[in-house]
Amino acid sequence: MNRESGKERALLVYAHRKRSRGPAAVLHVAEVMDELNDLVRAAGADILASRVQSVDSENPATVVGKGTLVRLKEEIGRLGANLVVFQNLLKPKQQALLEEELEVKTLDRREVILDIFARRARTREGKLQVELAQLSFRLGRLAGGRKELSRLGGGIGTRGPGEKKLEEDRRRIRAQIRRLERELDTVRRTRSLHYQRRREIGFPVVALVGYTNAGKSTLFNRLTGADVFVADQLFATLDPTARKFRLPGGGDAILVDTVGFIHDLPAELRRAFLATLEGIGEADLLLHVADGSSDAMESNLASVDAILAELSFREKPILLVMNKRDLCLPGTPAPEGALRISAKSGEGMPELLSLIERELWFHRPPETASTRRD
Repeated sequence: MNRESGKERALLVYAHRKRSRGPAAVLHVAEVMDELNDLVRAAGADILASRVQSVDSENPATVVGKGTLVRLKEEIGRLGANLVVFQNLLKPKQQALLEEELEVKTLDRREVILDIFARRARTREGKLQVELAQLSFRLGRLAGGRKELSRLGGGIGTRGPGEKKLEEDRRRIRAQIRRLERELDTVRRTRSLHYQRRREIGFPVVALVGYTNAGKSTLFNRLTGADVFVADQLFATLDPTARKFRLPGGGDAILVDTVGFIHDLPAELRRAFLATLEGIGEADLLLHVADGSSDAMESNLASVDAILAELSFREKPILLVMNKRDLCLPGTPAPEGALRISAKSGEGMPELLSLIERELWFHRPPETASTRRD
């Protein structure tokens, strides 16, 4: 264990309900913890250990039982951890009490996701969305709970826009939220005009959607020749990115890369997350990219389908693409009608491009069915 790396050293905790329900319950506990592990690593921390307690119900004061709390504190000292991250969503008073008992910074997965968003946002819209989500989250924390966060130092949960305003009262935060919403409205109108312009010059729009880390950005780079940041981590792409690509028949289309979906997204983050997807409402075709090698493929597909339905995008034409073909064992089943590809190696690209072109010609209105040729 390297205590001199400068990274935060995290202990992961999950109080798993024996009869839990909801999106996260679809996944095996190990897969839930794998995802939390990926989130915390993406936020820049080292993982020292993971602990799961099976409970009939969460302890209203500290989520986990008293005995588990004692063992966690002992383990924190033994491992040299300076951060505890709960898979469970913590109420303000629970978070305050846990920090008091464990004597280290204690977060839940919401704050980790917020931190990743703060790290990855590059465009003006992305930064505004992050700040809005952070302020909305902090507004809910003002009712009582955490002691001054200044004593916790920097690191995960303290980055990004608004970090100097943690102690502001509700009135000022609400005023900031209203200001951000006005700015976002302006940004969205500008984006809508860009899509409208693309339609006027005859470019069809294809949007990539899918669970985070399914390989959308790798596919985006493969099809467009772009150099969008790619990493084997959650939320490697946050801001929507658009580039032109060539279809087999010689016409051009616009490909849009989007932020990856995730199971059971917390309410404080949902609005900001969904807003980043508004642009795909202008798309003529959606490419649902899934990690065909993942053991959680079925639940990931269900999560994406649920969000598309919530946004009323399910009626749009959708091509299901099973990525990471190079990592799949021979005979691995795929959903009916899905195309297996490898964005990394290029396997299946000619077939995918032909399918995209066919779907665009079939579904686009007659007055816009032709694609622009150079």
